[in-house]
This record gives sequence, C-alpha cells and structure tokens, in this order.
Amino acid sequence: MKKVISVLLTGIMSAVLIAGCAGTPEGAAAGGAVAGDAAAGGAEGGGAGDAAEASADGGTAEGAESAEGGTVAAAPAGDALKIAIVSSGSGVDDGSFAQNNYNGIQAFIKENPNSTVTPVKEENGDVAAAVQAVADIVADYDAIVCCGFQFAGITSIAQENPNVKFILVDTYPTDEEGNEAEVDNIYAMSFKEQEGGFCAGLAAALETKSGKVAVVNGIAYPTNVNYQYGFESGVNYANKHLGAKAELVELASYAGTDVNGKNVGGNYANSFGDEATGKVIGEALIKEGVDMIFTAAGATGNGVLTAVKEAKDVYYIGCDVDQYDDGERSEGNVIMTSALKIMDKNVEKQLNEIKNGTFKGGNYLLGADTDSTGYVSADGRQQLKAETIKAMDEAFAKVKSGEIIPAANFNGEDPESFTGL
Repeated sequence: MKKVISVLLTGIMSAVLIAGCAGTPEGAAAGGAVAGDAAAGGAEGGGAGDAAEASADGGTAEGAESAEGGTVAAAPAGDALKIAIVSSGSGVDDGSFAQNNYNGIQAFIKENPNSTVTPVKEENGDVAAAVQAVADIVADYDAIVCCGFQFAGITSIAQENPNVKFILVDTYPTDEEGNEAEVDNIYAMSFKEQEGGFCAGLAAALETKSGKVAVVNGIAYPTNVNYQYGFESGVNYANKHLGAKAELVELASYAGTDVNGKNVGGNYANSFGDEATGKVIGEALIKEGVDMIFTAAGATGNGVLTAVKEAKDVYYIGCDVDQYDDGERSEGNVIMTSALKIMDKNVEKQLNEIKNGTFKGGNYLLGADTDSTGYVSADGRQQLKAETIKAMDEAFAKVKSGEIIPAANFNGEDPESFTGL
C-alpha cells in the first residue's frame, strides 16, 4: 500500500549531479557480497581524511592534494598509474558514492604505492560541465574514474584519447544522439540498485513498529529510481509473503520525474548535495508517523539522517555502503542496516587490469550474481532481528537465482506486479 501526502514544504531544491547514498563499507552482505574497506563519512558529509580536490571550473587538477594532505606526485615512476577521479557535487569525501569509488583507488595504491590519484570535483552541477571537466584533464592521466550518470557523454573524449583508460561508474557511455555506445577504452559498470533497494524494503517492512516506511532520493536518475522501485518491491513482497503490514508514505510535493518525464512518485530532494532539504523531508515523513527511512540521496541524505537522530524510535537504512558508524548518537545507533552496491572492489579490480595490460572495455551490469549488491548482515553493523535476517537471506537467494526480479526504472517490472511477487 502506498500513501501519498500533500504537504506544503519549504526547501532549496538545487540540482547537484551525482548518484549515490552515504556511509562506510564494512562487513559482509547477504548473498556473498562483501563491502570493501573505507573511511567513514560523518553526518555533515565529511569523510575521514577530508580528501582535498582540484576544482574543475575550466582548469585542470594541478596542485591538488591527496586525502593525506600531501601534494599529488606529478608523474609516477615505472609502470605505476597516474589516476584521476572526477565527481560532482559533494566530492570524494561525501561519505558515500564518490568516496566508495575513491576508496577502491586507495586500495589499489596501497598495493601499488608508486601510483598516484588526484580527486577532481566538478562544481557547476550539470552534464556539460561534468564532461568538460574530464576533457580538461584527459591529457594528464593514465586512468580516469568518472563517478555518475552525468559522465555518460565522455564517449568522444575516450575515442580521441585511446591510450587513456576510463572507468565509468553507474552509467554506460552514449553517443551524440544519446544512444548507448561501447568503447574499447571505457569499462562502464552499472549496478542492479533495485536489488539492494529490495533488501532495504524488506528490512523496513519487517522491522517497522509504526507500520509506516519511506524512501528518500536525490534526483530521479535511473540509478536512483532503481533504488526507489526496489525498495517499494521489497515492501510489497514482505507484505504479501512475510506477514508484514507496512504502508509506503510519499509526500506529493516531492514526487520525482525520471529522465523520460514520467512521474515516479517517491520523495525526491532534486539534489544530491542539499542537506537542508533532506532534513525538511525527513522531518515531514517522521511527522507522518514513518519510523523506517531508506535514503539514496548522497550528501542530501545527511540531512535526513540528522532528522532521524533528532527523533525518537525512528531508524535509518543506509545505502551504497555500510553507514553504521554514521548512525552513532548518545541515545544509541539509528542505523537499522544498509543496502550495498560494491563499487570499490570493482574499481580496484579494473585498475589492476589496466596495470597488468588485461583491461577490456565494455558495458557491464553487475548484481547479486557477481556479489556486487546486497545488504549488511554482519554482527555489530546492523540491528535487525534474527528472524528478519533469515527471511531476507531466503528472499535474496531468490533474487540471486532470478526467481525474484525487483522492479527498476527500465527493466519492464513494476513494484506492484514484479516477477516473483
């Protein structure tokens, strides 16, 4: 059941382009997915190390600092890689999406200490500026990691620079007409976010005490709608098959519009970097009686998390990475569990392929079958009841086998009538 509420809410709706959620990956996920090591990001959007980034406002990353505060080397020695990571909005210390990708690079550098990384943050927040940020630095690096849907247009840049290897996260490259393309020097990975969202929906529906649950998103890009639809699928599955009685709550004034102009409902802040609006939405949902909130909204989610921390008997479900450390407060942790998207390990793997000369471009969709999605079930990193974990593991095994196919933005499934429901 879905409840849409018309509420007059105020907030700044800035459209900062990035995709993701928030937190720190530690511990094992159900279905065999294991979150990689990472530094925790705080509720204010900061991350351990406070990685300084080069501005991409028409310039290059010259003079950028590393996460440890030192100046990035101009040229690595021998066969080491000179790497750049380009992100938008909240940057690589967002405690979530971009930071998880950055952690994959850091893991590679730990094993290959002559390699270097320069974080580059595109400040303007639009697709053209994101692509230009890559064009501005392409001549200076061996490998460039591009974080988010807004970098799909790097196709021609890659084709014009065949010796540079690109790792494109959360989208596939497109040609000038917007059609999906495959490029020899771009490894593009997208994820079945709906699978992690499905786990979040199961957890919310099985653990709610008020009977009201919600999902908060950033911008209605396909990756974010996937999380939303997956969450709704999980709630509906738990209601039908697992004895739950959870109601999905939506605020009509924050309904999302996807890339095809379709109203997808939900609770969208229209930004991945607006903590103030995130807090407004969180408070409004809590006022409506919601006690389980799943958030896929990048740094905007930090505002939702603040609202949860200031409330009583309300829990937050993290996204992309393990957010448990971000949920600490004097009255006890507010993180119920976290949905996982294993980006860091996949980024690290591709950097090793580049180093070893075995890199192969292509477009890849990663999910439970490659241990690239899941949820946090490790002791001490979640607060789920044992019976909830058992039910979630059994349902997720069906996702992994294909018996259950949670709805996504463009997979032909619907949250109200998906395969396996």
